[in-house]
Amino acid sequence: MANLLVSAVSGVVFGLALAAPPGPMNAVIAEESVVRGWRAGFEAGLGAATADVAFFVLAWFGAVAVVDREPTIRAAMVGVGGVLMLYFAYGAARDAVSRSTFVSVGDEPGTSKGFRKAFALALTNPYQIVFWLTIGVGLLQPGTLDVLAHAPYVGESMGGVLVVTTGSPALLIGFFAGIGCWIVGFPAALVGAGRRLDAFAPTVAALSAVVLAGFGLLFLADAAGTLGLV
Repeated sequence: MANLLVSAVSGVVFGLALAAPPGPMNAVIAEESVVRGWRAGFEAGLGAATADVAFFVLAWFGAVAVVDREPTIRAAMVGVGGVLMLYFAYGAARDAVSRSTFVSVGDEPGTSKGFRKAFALALTNPYQIVFWLTIGVGLLQPGTLDVLAHAPYVGESMGGVLVVTTGSPALLIGFFAGIGCWIVGFPAALVGAGRRLDAFAPTVAALSAVVLAGFGLLFLADAAGTLGLV
């Protein structure tokens, strides 16, 4: 029982460590949260998480391994993802200009496209596929996992801090629970801050536009390099 609890808690830490760092998904969640309310931000996070579940299932059965083997397919996905990010960056910039204050609207179902935006971005992100082909699928295979070593940006400095035994479903359940905590708590924190500071919404929308545009350009450059266009 104690081992299951340790595995579950380690999974939660792993999920949070992967979900929390800045990136395209959090940019979409942030924009949706401050412009359209908590529900919209949560739905955007749910879109990204749904793609993770789909990738896990497909990777477990080997259905997406072709992306890792075929550079042309990978480049096409990166290119499409880059175009989508630039398009969503334009939408975020437009929101930043049109919103002079924080307005908590859109908490009713059906007013946000956040789920579709985040889901589409995740589906065109081959890096998520590679994660599930390697580290993700390994969560259910006997062995060990250096949890924090795979955290974006700080992995090298955190290596060896939390090493857990894999092969337990509790670790995978905890992992998705950690992602769930993030997609609930992050929008809530943003909405709470926005209600206290009127200028918060346009500022966050503008930062989201910058993040999405930056990653979009990086994705397009990556695709062009893989295809030998530059």
